[in-house]
This record gives sequence, C-alpha cells and structure tokens, in this order.
Amino acid sequence: MKLIDEKLKNQVLNLMINIIDKNREELLKANEKDLQAFTKNDQALYDRLVVDNSKIDGMIKAISEVKDQEDPINQEISSRELESGLKIINKTAPFGTIMIIYESRPDVTIEAAVLAFKANNKILLKGGKEAYNSNKILIKFWHEALQENGLEKDWITMLELNREETQAFLKNPDEPIDLIVPRGGERLIQFVKENANCAVLVSGRGNNFLYIAEDADWKKSLEVIINAKTDKISGCNALDKVLVDKNIPNYATKLQELKEVLEASKVKIIVDSEVKQTLSSSELIDDENTWYEEFLAMKIAIGAVENIDQAISKINKYSGGHSSAILTEDNSKAANFMENIDSAAVYHNASTRFTDGGQMGVGAELAISTDKLHHRGPLGLKQLVTNKYYVYGNGHIRV
Repeated sequence: MKLIDEKLKNQVLNLMINIIDKNREELLKANEKDLQAFTKNDQALYDRLVVDNSKIDGMIKAISEVKDQEDPINQEISSRELESGLKIINKTAPFGTIMIIYESRPDVTIEAAVLAFKANNKILLKGGKEAYNSNKILIKFWHEALQENGLEKDWITMLELNREETQAFLKNPDEPIDLIVPRGGERLIQFVKENANCAVLVSGRGNNFLYIAEDADWKKSLEVIINAKTDKISGCNALDKVLVDKNIPNYATKLQELKEVLEASKVKIIVDSEVKQTLSSSELIDDENTWYEEFLAMKIAIGAVENIDQAISKINKYSGGHSSAILTEDNSKAANFMENIDSAAVYHNASTRFTDGGQMGVGAELAISTDKLHHRGPLGLKQLVTNKYYVYGNGHIRV
C-alpha cells in the first residue's frame, strides 16, 4: 500500500474539519431522517444515533486531535547491528485494509475513518441501517476532502450491504482485508467471528463489575456507582453489576441506602438470593445467564460475596473483560484485585466510565478492544499499526 506524506494527510483532515463545520445543517437534516425512522424501542441505541451540534463539535475535535498527533507510520521500534555486520531495524507499518462493523453511532464514521487514514490504512465502514442517512452524508464529506487533495475515494468506503450480503462479503471479500473490528453487542461479534476469514479484533461488549470491599468509603462508593451506571447507559464502559462484601459494617443498612439511591435515579434493581434477604421487594435473579448479560439499560444487578477472592472469581467468570472496579481504602487490597482481575481496564476508587480513548489520553479511538492480541483497551492512532523488519546487508549469506 502506498504511503501518503504526513503533510498531505493533514491537509485532508483540515479540509474535512472545514467541510463538516460549514455543512452542519445538511448533517443535522440527514440525522433527523434517521431519528424519525427509528422506533425508539431501544433507548441506548437511540442515544447513540442522535447527532446534534455538540456531537458535531466532538467530531471536529476528534479529527483535530488525530491530525495533531505524530504520524504513527515508519516509527523506529528497535535497531541493532549484529556481529556479522547485518543491520536490523524494526519499524511501524500500516495494517492495510481495516473493516469496522458498528451499530448506530454516526460519530464512529468520523473517528474510525480519521484514525485509519492517518495511520495510512484503507477502511471499509459498515454502519447500521438505522444511521444510513447520517453516514451517507459523512462519507460524502470524506470523499470531497480526499478528492480535493488528489486522493482516491477508496481510502474511505461505506459498505451498503444487508445482513445476508455482509455475511457473503465476510466469507469472500472482493479485496484483501487485514483486520475486522466488530463494534457492538454479543450477537454482532459472534456473527463476524463465524463468518470472517481474516483477523477479528473484538470490541464493544461491556458487562462491567464493581466490588465494594468491607473497608470502602461509603459516600465515595455511592457517588462512583451512580456515575458508572447512569452517566451514559449506552456506553460499553457503563456499570452493570455490583458485588457487596458481606463483612461491610452496617451491611443491611447500606444495601437499603444503595437501593434507594439507585431507584431515585430510576435504575431497576435485580438481586441475588443473598441480597434478596435484605432487599425483599427487589426482583430475584433466577437465571445464571443474567450475570453474563450486558444491560445497556437503566438496570443493575447486586450480589453479595464473602471476600475479595470470591469477588475476583465471580468477576473473572462472568464479566466481558472490559472494565472492573474495586472500592477500598486499602491500597494492598486494591493491588491484589487489579493484578488478578482479567479485564482490559481495572479501577481503584473510580468509575468505569473512564475507559475511553479521550479520557485515557489516547485521543479518538476506533474501539475498546477486549482481546489480548494485538492490543487491549482503547484502539487509538498508535495502535492501528503493525510492524515490519528492515534488514540491511552487504552480500550476507546464511551458513
């Protein structure tokens, strides 16, 4: 794949910023068509679909931040010269062609494309049909920015395929694809895994847990839980499960207060059999699969555990491997939890809502990876590269 000069890349991105800013009304009208066609039976999906001036400002900011980052291509990773005189340099290189499949969220059409382009990758964007009009306009903007700078439109391509056509494309794409990122729920991820014939990097599934240790600061705990649960229910970093240590002082009183605070924020509570003994009016969890479920709703599950080891075991069994938190005033206990929890991000006395490229200082993100290869956590600009070895000799032969 031809490498584009960094100056030219940045010219494209500068123009894209101007195009979006000047054509806000066109984008808002397109999004209104999508919103009017949406049935609104899924609040989380609806929230992701909405584009307003604040979202447009966010798109512009994302492009600007990526533009200002150092070009991640051809960066030297290591260099060594062997005794034989052979010189070996390892440098960053583009993946090639990346495909991302995502639901709703028109802003992904901006963030995914800007990251892929700046990292010198082509990108195939397969957005959900619910955001068709919004995505179509954004792709038109991208193509205008590319062509005005003498580049082909195929650097950023919108795939207009239904489910059956997507399945066929994954099995037999009409061009080589180097990486596919499904960004959405469990069904989407499974669909891509079953049908793709190239590397798949899993992202987007949350089902995040929080453990309240027996020595936790209770006021702090309530504030963190409310933020993690209610700040944005459509986020993959939202909280779904709370485990309360049975040895916490005033256990029953604190459970009741937690219930009242959550219900005051209109959060539906479901509980395990142990917590049910205290919160008798709350709905009982009668299916183990509920512990595996990502809610994406104003809903939370509360369970009781005997100790930190039981909490760690339960979280590692049921969580999506995205974000997990402990609330404790004991640093050694926090270290034990964070070292033994198998999640992309682990927190001590903080909301899981910080698992986000912008919040973590990475900048715009393609997704939050819960895989362990090739990267885990926010996929920012520096993570959208692979590597290549450059070997320099002088007639060297292996003997």
